[in-house]
Amino acid sequence: MDMIKVSANSRTSAVAGAIAGVIREHKRAEVQAIGAGAVNQAVKALVLASSYLRNDGIYVVCMPEFVDVEIEDKVRTAIKLVVEPRVPDPTPPVAPPATP
Repeated sequence: MDMIKVSANSRTSAVAGAIAGVIREHKRAEVQAIGAGAVNQAVKALVLASSYLRNDGIYVVCMPEFVDVEIEDKVRTAIKLVVEPRVPDPTPPVAPPATP
């Protein structure tokens, strides 16, 4: 599975389609972005991808983390978004107590 790399100029819908496709095929996607503009595009794409996947009954969670990457002999800090299907909670929701 390849890392989905996002730049500030990435098309949101294209990245969203890539995320959704990778989730459907591999059950896990990793999205990497460096810089505020790229992170903005990545997060918008993640929101759009989650709506695509929700239409298929797949609900996802995102775990963001910092990673160091080497670009042209320099170490840069990137944001990595790890996206996976949400595991359903086996316990039923508890209703709040009734008010008198």
